[in-house]
Amino acid sequence: MVEIFLQHLEDSHIKPLLESKCITFYSRYVDDIIIIYDATHTDPEMIVQHTNAMHSNLQLNPTLESNNQISFLDLLIIRKSHQLEIDMYRKPTTTDTTINYLSNHPMEHKLAAYRYYIERMLNLPLDHTRQMREWQTILHIAMSNNFPTTLLHKLKQQIQHRIAKPPQPQTLKTTKNGQPLPSFHCTYEKSPTYSSTQMSKSVSDAATQ
Repeated sequence: MVEIFLQHLEDSHIKPLLESKCITFYSRYVDDIIIIYDATHTDPEMIVQHTNAMHSNLQLNPTLESNNQISFLDLLIIRKSHQLEIDMYRKPTTTDTTINYLSNHPMEHKLAAYRYYIERMLNLPLDHTRQMREWQTILHIAMSNNFPTTLLHKLKQQIQHRIAKPPQPQTLKTTKNGQPLPSFHCTYEKSPTYSSTQMSKSVSDAATQ
């Protein structure tokens, strides 16, 4: 219900700002928003004033770019003169706690967090220095939870091998007589999202009004 309410507000209030070019980019994941705006047409105060006027129970709290950097979810977006770069971002309250290696859990469960960390590190377009720094962070987290580093190196190699391996072509299923089984193909059409200073919002009360 909250998501439907937010999409309605975005369509009726944010889309016009995008069409007027005051906002050049807007993206939201749950309650985190990032906005890129044209400083010749608007400013953060005007954007917040406009969005807070959308609904009496909706209040946005902006976090402005600082030193050409802003965080969005688990990414740190860095603005250079001609391009955007990214780095990993962890909140100051983040802890290094995962399932301990010495705990009585299946190994697959113990490695789940590290599998995610490593896949994220390898799939994001990090430069070499940032990727190595993230790898050292992952190793530090693992050692803090009693994981042997050799296990992490082995897991990293497995993931790298899987990423580098080309996908195998799917085999067409056939009947006993060798005839291909009937099949159909459909596509899921995702609704357009009108995507932007980072903001967090409290909307569950507003959605119920």
